[in-house]
Amino acid sequence: MTPLPDIFAALADPTRFAIVERLLAEGEQSAGELADIADITAPAISRHLKVLREAGLVTQRIDGQRRIYAVAPRPLQAISAWVIEHRDFWEASFDRLEAAIGNRRKESR
Repeated sequence: MTPLPDIFAALADPTRFAIVERLLAEGEQSAGELADIADITAPAISRHLKVLREAGLVTQRIDGQRRIYAVAPRPLQAISAWVIEHRDFWEASFDRLEAAIGNRRKESR
């Protein structure tokens, strides 16, 4: 499995993020179908898809002359698990912030 920093790095590019979003929303698509996501050349889309494949975010299958891409669920599950694991920390931090703001408001009255 690809390390999380590599997965996040692959998704940090807006075009690659848009590709994954499209595949999640619409299912499998060919590279040609994904080309309208950004105003870039076919070789550029291929490079973005290669980065996503190397990060494990998309799979590729060959259908005749076409390459068909789909989202691979495991990296997205890893991101979800990471977020859930850290959710308690963030919720506690927001609770402390809310309490501190409430205390300041009381003191300023």
